[in-house]
Amino acid sequence: MNFQIRDAITANVHGQSAAEFKDIVEDAISRGEEHLLPGLGVFFEKWWQQSSTSEQEAFVQKLEKAFAH
Repeated sequence: MNFQIRDAITANVHGQSAAEFKDIVEDAISRGEEHLLPGLGVFFEKWWQQSSTSEQEAFVQKLEKAFAH
């Protein structure tokens, strides 16, 4: 992913509240538009970097289950 995209997304959401982030994520998912995926990727990257090993492990376990179907 291009670092300019990361920087732009980070600048656009700087200072947002938890409720606003939830709205952004839910809106992006409900639209299903592929051009919104890089933004969700930046959110995921930031979350991953700040998560504990146990949180990361729980997440990848959920992914394993989600993609098993």
